[in-house]
Amino acid sequence: MLQTVDETAPILRINNIEVIYNHVVLVLKGVSLTVPRGGIVAILGANGAGKTTTLKAVSNLLKAERGEVTKGNIQFEGHEIQELSPSDLVKRGCIQVMEGRHCFGHLTVEENLMTGAYTRGDGRAKIQDDLEMVYTYFPRLKERRKSLAGYTSGGEQQMCAIGRALMSRPSTILLDEPSMGLAPQLVEEIFEIVKSLNENEGVSFLLAEQNTNIALRYATYGYILESGRIVLDGVASELRENEDVKEFYLGVGGEGRKSFRDVKHYKRRKRWLS
Repeated sequence: MLQTVDETAPILRINNIEVIYNHVVLVLKGVSLTVPRGGIVAILGANGAGKTTTLKAVSNLLKAERGEVTKGNIQFEGHEIQELSPSDLVKRGCIQVMEGRHCFGHLTVEENLMTGAYTRGDGRAKIQDDLEMVYTYFPRLKERRKSLAGYTSGGEQQMCAIGRALMSRPSTILLDEPSMGLAPQLVEEIFEIVKSLNENEGVSFLLAEQNTNIALRYATYGYILESGRIVLDGVASELRENEDVKEFYLGVGGEGRKSFRDVKHYKRRKRWLS
């Protein structure tokens, strides 16, 4: 009997996980979040808050860095995935675009894109169709398709990394710091493409981002991490209007960025103390 997919259930669910590195360093402490099918969810916070670790916990890349999920569980499409290899998870439709892009500099842009299809077995014609789809969203990559990726700009490499992920036909992309090192105009362009992929191709996104302002403009829901714990979450449009978020993360109305730990509301927001 074929299993049916519950279209109303979250495509990704992280349930109260803890992550430890080297059997000693506790990095994530009781993190829970959900990504609805067809949603764009942002994990926000300063450098070192645990955003990248959260993504790597989902994509099962922690073991390469001597990290592991020691408590809780992670479900993708209703199934626990902690024991899957990263390549098995890609085959199921969940792939991570790493921070810093990590293109193969000695390969051309098109060769980089084609490496994203290595897990597929649905034939050359469909892969070629998807390559043309990627070029539709990233026309600049089509112009540079014969150029060595290592000699392209930072923005083009970010486009290449996202395009390579698309070649695996994912239902969910984990996008780590897409704005890092890019000019504001390019950041806007990247996020517009993310929005188009979400709306037109139905790809769900879980993105980790320090640029809270742009992330909350494009996300549907947001979670704010501090020191490995979620201190606030909500609908993106409501977080944008939250006075504390404005002061601490958007640079509005305060004397520089502070921490939720600096305000008396903090214990009220610490849900894990209940």
